[in-house]
Amino acid sequence: MIKNRTDLHYYLVEDLKRFDNRIPNLKDYIIKNESYYIYHYIRRLRFVEYYKNQSGIFSKLLYYYNFFKYKRLCFNLKIDIKPGNCGPGLRIMHLGALIRIKSNCTIGRNLTLQPGVVIGNKHLYDCENEHVTIGDNCYIGLGAKIFGNVTIGNNVTIGANTVVTKDIPDNAVVGGVPARIIKII
Repeated sequence: MIKNRTDLHYYLVEDLKRFDNRIPNLKDYIIKNESYYIYHYIRRLRFVEYYKNQSGIFSKLLYYYNFFKYKRLCFNLKIDIKPGNCGPGLRIMHLGALIRIKSNCTIGRNLTLQPGVVIGNKHLYDCENEHVTIGDNCYIGLGAKIFGNVTIGNNVTIGANTVVTKDIPDNAVVGGVPARIIKII
């Protein structure tokens, strides 16, 4: 949760480390490099999280400005990550299929996402009390789905097209439908 300027700066620096401390520039924009759009999406997400927790008229205006730019990027990039879910160091590897993270999720540091990842159910009325918790340094593969009241430990690798419906311990490699522990590191 980003509450003040120092938190915002910390989150932005940690996110930039996942881009090898290189801010995408005009050349990346001209050649339509996807890292340019991903970086600006994550940056706009952090500003929405920051201004959402501020008070005052000018802060609310900046919140709405950033929110509309953020929503425009959501539609264009097919990424729907609700503000306030992800910890510092978020990394989206590629654009492609829809990436969706519902608002009832808590995600730790250094999460890496591939395209097609869905975390949390959508439009199910009996699933409002379900909460997904993901630990630090996790990697979620292409097309993985995480549904239900699930806790995923630290340093977990979830393989491609895996459907996770049960808890996963720390330092595990998981794959299959439904998810099974392949190896504990």
